[in-house]
Amino acid sequence: MSDTLLKPHPLDEATYLRSLGPGRLAGRTSAAYWNMAGPFGGTTAAILLRAVMEHPDRRGRPVAQTVNFCAAVAEGEFEVLVRLVRDGRSTQHWLVELVQGDVVAATASTVTGPSRETWSHRPGAPPPMPPSQALAPLPTEGRNAWLGRYEFRFERGEPIPGRASAEAPAPALSRAWVRDAPPRPLDYVALAALADTFVVKILQVRGDIPPVATVSMTTYFLADEAEMARQGEDYLLCTADARAFKHGFNDQTAELWSAGGELLAVSNQVVWFKG
Repeated sequence: MSDTLLKPHPLDEATYLRSLGPGRLAGRTSAAYWNMAGPFGGTTAAILLRAVMEHPDRRGRPVAQTVNFCAAVAEGEFEVLVRLVRDGRSTQHWLVELVQGDVVAATASTVTGPSRETWSHRPGAPPPMPPSQALAPLPTEGRNAWLGRYEFRFERGEPIPGRASAEAPAPALSRAWVRDAPPRPLDYVALAALADTFVVKILQVRGDIPPVATVSMTTYFLADEAEMARQGEDYLLCTADARAFKHGFNDQTAELWSAGGELLAVSNQVVWFKG
């Protein structure tokens, strides 16, 4: 077997955690997922979820995760503290912290629970999209490193600096086929990161990037293990929109659909911006 086949995927390297004892783990930031002034927020969410997924007391699959980005994550080592705060019959509730020195850089509230066969109803439907191969990939050379860790094929809402302006803002809706680069079989850790792959909406709407940062992001995981396995390494159909930019904050909503039309996850976040 070649070294290439043996080498871990960049996402697995970026989210690797080693045990320091019960409820304590250690990791290190990855240059492969670097953003403007720190790690791509999706990898922070993925790290916090991995801490729960690898806990020996975890039952079931992720149902919901809320990540609060409290401070900039600095390059280098960090610790993750994970604690089960409520072990109910149907759900478990976890608290997770990412800490550097005496600074809590991010926290997460995570809910896990077993998948059950119940009544189901699916009124939502994915938007019409051309096949992924009919759309050109977004050029990522020379941009923040994390963008090169994904393949984007936009149908609309491609983030291009200078295309819009504050005086003539563009629509906030975006639709794209997205997958890990290199391709990677989908799991919940990857899905937590993919839920944050929508480039900050102010660039799309206003055409520039002021100082900006996601403050809080909640992801609801709707897919079970079988749906994740069916998705494999294929593209996800990702849509995102924003409804208001005001008082230095904007909202952002997103849907992540499988190639087969299953709604895998939805997310909501609030973003701070300056100016």
